[in-house]
Amino acid sequence: MIIDKTENQDIEFKQNWQDEYLKWICAFANTQGGTLYIGVEDDGNVCGTNDYKKLSETIPLKIRQSMGLLSDVSVLDDENGLKYLMIKVDKYKTPVSCHGKYFKRAGTTTQEVTGFELNEFILKAYGLTWDAATMPDVEVHDLDDRAFKVFKIWAERNNRFRAEDLQINNEELLQNLRSYEKGRLTRGAVMAFHPDPEKWVIGAYIKIGYFANDADILFQDEVHGSLLTQVEDAIDIIYTKYMKALIRYNDIHREELYFFPRGAFRELLLNAIIHKDYTQPYPIQIRIFKDKIDIWNIGSMPETVRVEDLYRRHPSVPRNPKIADVFFKCGFVESWGRGYFKIQAICKENGAKLPQPCILAGGLSVVCNASAAYKKLAKGIGVDSSPRNVSLNVPLNVPLNVPLNVREKIILELMIKNQSITIKEISNVLDITEKTIKRDIVSLKGKKLINRQGSKKGGKWIVMHSDTSSG
Repeated sequence: MIIDKTENQDIEFKQNWQDEYLKWICAFANTQGGTLYIGVEDDGNVCGTNDYKKLSETIPLKIRQSMGLLSDVSVLDDENGLKYLMIKVDKYKTPVSCHGKYFKRAGTTTQEVTGFELNEFILKAYGLTWDAATMPDVEVHDLDDRAFKVFKIWAERNNRFRAEDLQINNEELLQNLRSYEKGRLTRGAVMAFHPDPEKWVIGAYIKIGYFANDADILFQDEVHGSLLTQVEDAIDIIYTKYMKALIRYNDIHREELYFFPRGAFRELLLNAIIHKDYTQPYPIQIRIFKDKIDIWNIGSMPETVRVEDLYRRHPSVPRNPKIADVFFKCGFVESWGRGYFKIQAICKENGAKLPQPCILAGGLSVVCNASAAYKKLAKGIGVDSSPRNVSLNVPLNVPLNVPLNVREKIILELMIKNQSITIKEISNVLDITEKTIKRDIVSLKGKKLINRQGSKKGGKWIVMHSDTSSG
């Protein structure tokens, strides 16, 4: 007799019983449930087992002693009178261990669950998420004032809160965001607002590199800090330092054309931050080439969402719902899994190619290629679209309470290196209009970080130092 089934995630055939098969039963209980047949060959052919009577009594006892489970062990007959066993295992809502170890099914294999994966597995089994757990020894005063300012600015701008509702202190805001559990801050709150989440979570930063090809990197940067500030800092670096805008005219209107729309890339970066598996020590990695961007974050797709579903209607299943909630309430993201619909709309409006998502190295990689319009414009005007390698390290003591965007940091460094640099020269280095550079200079003067000595032509820039370390 042949059993008309094949081995898969919830069916396993074994010719003879061995105690190590208790791991298989544990794995079934921790995954989808399943059935283990004893006395059946790998192809489903029943070969029978002579000690079926003894096994039908000892196996349930061993299961109960090793796992605390009650199991259904049945003795079956085939048409030739051969006896074989069927051990049926239900899926359990709580994690099941076998002699103190946890196992799960992955396809037709049984794997032990250890380390960070075990933590996530146990939390998930109890209906919890990694970012909902609390973080000991972190207080409100340890968090980043700049992150709270970013939250309030965007929350008011996106009509998530009224201005009067945001006239509260940081602790009250966190209470409103439900960022406490039993008097302690959640990991989600600490990740979103702490100036150095890497103190607890290795890999909680963004790595950006410019590549000549798949193997050769020309230069790179890292973006650190709270998750709320990483978003804007990374976008500023990429669209200031790594991408060169080409200029085109629509009638008399001047337009800046990047090879991929800023708004669409921002959505991809937000998705990466919200869905990243922070139990893994790998940063979000952004590889930039002359005509494409590849953004990758570690973390498998939710079971209910496939890659091919991203541009279709699909449920919103963030890996880190506490972080996602903070980002939603400040207006960074929309709910209900509409991020890729927004990306699609932005790309259509700008004539850009749709990003191409795929599963890669245990995470999600999304490749954004340059639009045909960008390539045509670059070729037509004979412009090299490669970025200039401008350092972002500012060798001066800027107080922590003085917020600087990436462009302002670069301008400060250029002035330190060359006190006589002109606005036109700064504009050429950054590939940004002189009007924008003048606005930045007004901002830096207002922050009392620069001053001008002498005439416009023969004068020089004085960068003001501070006694407060920037860290």
